[in-house]
Amino acid sequence: MIILKTRKKLMCMLIAVMLCCFMFMTAGATVEDTLPAETTEAAAEGEAAVLTIGAAEDTAEGSESSLDVYLDSCPDCDGEGACYECEDCGFSGICATCEGTGEIDVRTTASSNYFAKFWALIPPIIAIALALITKEVYSSLFVGIVVGGFLSANVFSSGFSFTTAMDYIINDGLIAAVSDSAGIFIFLVLLGIMVALINKSGGSKAFGDWAVKNIKSRAGAMIATFVLGVLIFIDDYFNCLTVGSVMRPVTDSHKISRAKFAYLIDATAAPVCMIAPISSWAAAVASYAEEGQGLRLFIQAIPFNYYSLLTFVFILAIVFFKIDFGPMKLHEMNAMLHGDLYTEGEKAENIDENKGNPKGKVIDLILPVVFLIVACVFALVYNGGILDGASFIDAFSNTDATVGLPWGALIALVITMVYLMLRRIISLKGAMESIPEGFKAMVPAITILTFATALKNMTGLLGAKFFVADLMNGAAAGLANFLPAIIFLVACGLAFATGTSWGTFGILIPIVTAIFPADTNILVIG
Repeated sequence: MIILKTRKKLMCMLIAVMLCCFMFMTAGATVEDTLPAETTEAAAEGEAAVLTIGAAEDTAEGSESSLDVYLDSCPDCDGEGACYECEDCGFSGICATCEGTGEIDVRTTASSNYFAKFWALIPPIIAIALALITKEVYSSLFVGIVVGGFLSANVFSSGFSFTTAMDYIINDGLIAAVSDSAGIFIFLVLLGIMVALINKSGGSKAFGDWAVKNIKSRAGAMIATFVLGVLIFIDDYFNCLTVGSVMRPVTDSHKISRAKFAYLIDATAAPVCMIAPISSWAAAVASYAEEGQGLRLFIQAIPFNYYSLLTFVFILAIVFFKIDFGPMKLHEMNAMLHGDLYTEGEKAENIDENKGNPKGKVIDLILPVVFLIVACVFALVYNGGILDGASFIDAFSNTDATVGLPWGALIALVITMVYLMLRRIISLKGAMESIPEGFKAMVPAITILTFATALKNMTGLLGAKFFVADLMNGAAAGLANFLPAIIFLVACGLAFATGTSWGTFGILIPIVTAIFPADTNILVIG
C-alpha cells in the first residue's frame, strides 16, 4: 500500500512537471505571433493599429477590413486577372468578372441566400449535436451533409428545388469528397492489403513466437507492444491490425488483460500517426487544410501536439510505476490472480487470428514495413521536387501527401508480393485473395473520410469560413489567444462523442484555418 501511494505521488509530480513545461512552451505564442510583421513594426513606432484575425490594418482602413475577409481568388481567371493570352502579341485580356484584380467578393457570386451567414454553421453544429446524442458518427455526418445541401439550395425560399439540393449533396458533396480524397483511399486500401499479406505469409505469427520466447516479464511485454506501435507509424489501422495480431500471444502469456492490451495499442497507434509526417493522418490533414499548406502545417504543429507527446509519457509511467485505477485495475487484478483476460464483454478465445504459413519468419514482417517506409519517403520527396534540385527539407515541405503516399505504398506492395512469392511462402492466388481482404478492413476509415470531407464541402458551399472570419475580424487579442484552448475543448468533446479523429478534422480544420491568419504561430497551435 505504501509503495502504491508512493507511485501515485510520483505520478502526480510527473503530471505537475509536464503541466509546467506546457505553460512555459505555450508562453511564447503571444499576441505578436498573431500579427503580421508590418503591424508589429507599426506598433513599435507608436502608430495606432487594430488587431484583426487574418489582417491588421490602420484604423483609417477599418471600413475596408470587413470586405477583405470576403475576397477570394476569381474562379474565371484563377486569380490571374487575365482570361486569355494572345500567342502572337502577348496581350492578356482583362477578366470581366474581377476587372483584372484577380479577386472577387464571394458574396456577389453566391447562389445560396444563407451564404456567409450563421446558417452556414448549421450543418457542422447539427453533426456535432447528433454525434453527442447518438454516439454514432456515420448518421451524424450524413445528416449534416443533407442539411448543408438543402440550405445551399435555399430550402426556406420559394425558389427551392429538391433536384438542385440533390445535385449539391451528390455532386458537390459526396462525389467531390471521393475525388478529393482518392489518394488517401488508395493508400488505405494498399495498407490493408499489406496487412493481409503479412498475416498470410506467417510473418506476424513468427514475430509473435519470437517475442514469446524472448520477453520474460509483464513490463517487457507492454513496452514491446508500445515500441512496436511506435515503429509502425504509417497508419493507425495498419498499426492496430499488425501490433494486435503480433503481440497478442505475448501479452496473453504474461496475463495482461485484453483491456490493458487494447489501451496500449490504441494509445500508441493514433498519437504516433499524429506526429509522423509519413502517415495517412498527415495526408488526411493536408486534404482538409487549404491547398499547398496542409503538410507544412502538420509538420509545424508537431511540437505543439501535447496530447500525443504526453500520452507516450503516460504509457511509460503507467508501465514502469505499475499504476492502474478504475475499471482497468479490476481487469488487471482479475487477469493476474485468476487468469481471466476479459473480466467482462465478449470473449473470442476460439478465433485463430494468427493463421499463416508456418514457414514464415520474422524478416517477413520487418522487410515489408521497411519497404513501405523507404518507398513512401522517396515518393514524398520526389513529388516535392527533389529531382528538380530542391533540398530534402524543401521537397518534403512542398510535397502532396495524397499523391506521394499511395505512390510509395503501391511500389512497396508490389515489391512485397514479389518477395513473398520468391520466398515461396505465399502463392499468386493467395496474394490476390489479400486484395479484397485489405479493402474490407479499411471500409470504416474510408466511409468516415468520405462523409467528413463531404461535410467540409457543404460548409464551403455555404461560406462558413468567410462568416467565421468576419465574426472574428474585430476580436480582441486576448480572445485570439484563448481560441486554441476553446478549440481544443470542442475537439475533445467531438472526438469523444464520435469516436473518430478524422471526422473531427473534417469539421474543425476548415473553420480553424479561416479564423487565424496564415504563417503565424497561433494558426499552427490552433
